[in-house]
Amino acid sequence: MYGNGRGWAFSPMDFSGLGTRTAIDVTLHRLVARGTIRRVIRGIYDYPRYSKRLNRVLTPDIDQVARALARKFGWRIQATGTAALNLLGLSTQVLGRLAYLSDGPDRSYAIGGQELVFKHTALKEAGFKWRESSLLVQAVKTLGPTRITADTVRKLRGVLSDDLKAKVLKDTRTASGWIRDTILQICRETS
Repeated sequence: MYGNGRGWAFSPMDFSGLGTRTAIDVTLHRLVARGTIRRVIRGIYDYPRYSKRLNRVLTPDIDQVARALARKFGWRIQATGTAALNLLGLSTQVLGRLAYLSDGPDRSYAIGGQELVFKHTALKEAGFKWRESSLLVQAVKTLGPTRITADTVRKLRGVLSDDLKAKVLKDTRTASGWIRDTILQICRETS
């Protein structure tokens, strides 16, 4: 928990190699009682972030909760367009509903004042190896070819390390025409 840092969301499954299910459940229950962690929804916990400026514990990171649910159920997930834009920093809009494509069933969860939605889709749409690949494809697809500007390319280029750019290029080789061209532009050009 501490190694993943504040804001990390998890389920008991993330600790399955450390002991019996009963021991893990008792330990998590004790940590919740102490206030070290909190129960976000049934079977999902987080190591809460604290804001000194606001002088309070912050709401759970919905993306972390989505990834914890995906690990728990063995789903592959991918943020939908508006969520991807938000996660990549291209939109600062606070989303009341964060949606993910998933190879699991359609599901919906209420977390605080937000709704977390999983929509079942074909495996090929959720089949990228790298999280950044799926975020990039969804963000580019949502913006559309007419709204991709030099500034957008520059911002997206800044999100990816040089090492990650090569991985994303390889991972997204099956992306459709103009989306692939945009990803090539983001990953290959220098600033």
